[in-house]
Amino acid sequence: MTAQELQSIIAAGLPCEHLSVEGDGRHWFATIVSPAFEGLRPIARHQRVYAALGDRMKTDEVHALSMKTLTPTEYQKNPA
Repeated sequence: MTAQELQSIIAAGLPCEHLSVEGDGRHWFATIVSPAFEGLRPIARHQRVYAALGDRMKTDEVHALSMKTLTPTEYQKNPA
């Protein structure tokens, strides 16, 4: 899987105002800015991203994903 493919999968399942993905094909880091994160704790935000990925984490298609999840307001205050 490429960074662009992973980015497209996340964007298809979650409304994103900003989304960047980088990694080596197995280990990924994503910065995700979404209004869907409003009012959610970090673990719930991550669960929303995992839901967008579907079974790709379980099947090891995406081996590891670290992420920074922000609301648009948080991102405006401190851009990644």
